[in-house]
Amino acid sequence: MAMLWLLSCLALAGFARAVAELPSHGHLCPADCGVPAITPVIRGYTRIVNGEPAVPGSWPWQVSLQRYGNFHFCGGSLISENWVVTAAHCGVRTTDTVVVGAYDQNAPGPDEQRLTIEKVFKNPKFNMLTVRDDITLIKLATPAKFSDRVSPVCLPKATDEFPGGMTCVTTGWGLTDSSASQTPAVLQQAALPLLTNAQCKEFWGFRIRDVMICAGADGASSCMGDSGGPLVCQKDGAWTLVGIVSWGSSTCDTQVPGVYARVTMLRDWVNSILEAN
Repeated sequence: MAMLWLLSCLALAGFARAVAELPSHGHLCPADCGVPAITPVIRGYTRIVNGEPAVPGSWPWQVSLQRYGNFHFCGGSLISENWVVTAAHCGVRTTDTVVVGAYDQNAPGPDEQRLTIEKVFKNPKFNMLTVRDDITLIKLATPAKFSDRVSPVCLPKATDEFPGGMTCVTTGWGLTDSSASQTPAVLQQAALPLLTNAQCKEFWGFRIRDVMICAGADGASSCMGDSGGPLVCQKDGAWTLVGIVSWGSSTCDTQVPGVYARVTMLRDWVNSILEAN
């Protein structure tokens, strides 16, 4: 039986290495989110497993969550100058660092901003056994400064639909091989098809719930260290955060779908936190 890889995220430590508020409903307007100043180039749009290096700066909402100095342990997505979305299972602490504008973990560039955390809001419904409601919101102590390489992704409306078969993209610094001893230095990307939950249940059975969405089983996969990072799909010309990297095959099998927290189902909780804070 395939085991979950999310529990291994922090085991990677051994391998070391301007929108003030979101609107209550719907998208940020496309001019404000989801439109990178540096256009992504996605071959096959069709490592991450069997992914490819991203164009530097082309996923400007990608966040690296770091601790123990500059050890990357999870990804995340910038949704405004003050807020980041990641996975609850990442176990973010206020002592961790949010890095925006990063590309090469071995050679920090001038576009990087290392930001401190004011508060962590973990979804109270999150359960490590079922891995449901796998979402955390991070409020930054100092706002991110937007630039060509730092800008937010759009959030979907609760009513938006992203059908099975649609090609989307996931990004991160996770392992490119589950047996590798270290994560890649530069940001990786992979184009993946969405699956319907019925299709996903053919692989994962009862573990798949409505609050999850699956992608992959098509020759590429998220892997350890990608957790908390984005699964984005284009809608109305803007990249929209459809999923948060949650769990999958312990060997990052590229013929088995990865499982992501379904953001449309979590949008009401997101709104409630943003409006109250």
